[in-house]
Amino acid sequence: MAANDPFSPAPTSEPVLSVWGLTLLLKELVEGAFPSVWVAGEISNWSRPQSGHCYLTLKDDQAQIKAVIWRNTAARLRFEPYDGLEVICRGHLDLYAPRGTYQIVVEELHPKGEGALELAFRRLKEKLAAEGLFSPDRKRPLPWIPRQIAFVTSPSGAAVRDFLQVLRRRWIGASVLIIPARVQGSGAAQEIASGIELANQIAELPPGAGGRPIDVLVVGRGGGSLEDLWCFNEETVVRAIYASRIPVVSAVGHEIDVTLSDLVADVRALTPSEAAERVAPDAGELRSALDERRQRLRDALRRQAAVARRRLDQLADRRWYRRPFDRLLGLSEQLDQLQGRAYRAARRELSLARELLRNQAGRIEALSPLGVLARGYTLTTRMDDQRIVRWASELAVGDRLSTRYAEGISVSRVEAIETEGVARIDNHAS
Repeated sequence: MAANDPFSPAPTSEPVLSVWGLTLLLKELVEGAFPSVWVAGEISNWSRPQSGHCYLTLKDDQAQIKAVIWRNTAARLRFEPYDGLEVICRGHLDLYAPRGTYQIVVEELHPKGEGALELAFRRLKEKLAAEGLFSPDRKRPLPWIPRQIAFVTSPSGAAVRDFLQVLRRRWIGASVLIIPARVQGSGAAQEIASGIELANQIAELPPGAGGRPIDVLVVGRGGGSLEDLWCFNEETVVRAIYASRIPVVSAVGHEIDVTLSDLVADVRALTPSEAAERVAPDAGELRSALDERRQRLRDALRRQAAVARRRLDQLADRRWYRRPFDRLLGLSEQLDQLQGRAYRAARRELSLARELLRNQAGRIEALSPLGVLARGYTLTTRMDDQRIVRWASELAVGDRLSTRYAEGISVSRVEAIETEGVARIDNHAS
């Protein structure tokens, strides 16, 4: 190969690296040098696809860098990031060798500046309120006397002791199921939401499968700073309370600030001790109320008995009460009178009916053809068609006739017919 060949490799004493080899060296160098780094910047190009991973760009006035928040970390975020928000994040650098680009893998993300948590709280509150999660119309009343209470909280916290102490002093007829969950720090929100779902699952199981009826569900903890109580402002917990089929009491021990859990719960208690007062009646007050109602019932029964006694005394003074058979005898006499009147009226009606029947029978007999025959009249019919002969003009010489008398019938034949001076004679008869 000629020495002046422009494509011949330049002589060098240093090793020649491939692109892949150089990229691997850079990847090892960069990731090893920055295993954990804090970066402040402004979010842009924020996106959260269906995979659950979050992608964004951190930028300032002079530079920008790609960043990613994997799904498990994104599920623990205590606020919803958006473009333009100033944040501080902690993560490690990751170099993607196929493209030779690097990015920050975010492990923690916090809003930057004073009031950042309040801003995140306000934005999430507005979002959930628009969906109707805080509507008063969906609030459910608590049972008057609960038999089973579930409490989602830390079993080692003071909230459980305060709750049980007050409950034991007020009402011993309810059992308490403690569902343990962390109530502070990373992952606390997910454990609280899981505890709420577990309480609802236990309530729906049949008794033979370990189910038990849960009348009311308490969710809370003792007091603390806004950061300590922040898990009760996370969307996961708020939606779990909203989806609960058991009435929920929020008992986050912070009297000044109101958490989103307080807003979505059916009842808010300022402290776990007040939650015990809200979910169970006071046995002493209940006993006093029962005694008062017992006395009122006794007094009412005595008044009613006195009224009934006076009424009975008034009835006893009446004549029919002292001589009850007088009324019965009077009614019996009245019945005899009515019976006699009915009998006489029936005889009169029967006599009138008989008289009317005789009159009708006489009229019928007077109109009967047999009666006419008995007075000397006869009834003549033609034998060939059985038609009654009313006029001589209806006959013809030679017709055979049947004549009925009052007693008996005769048969004859017409020999001659005379109508108004005109005579018809049977020539054969002559």
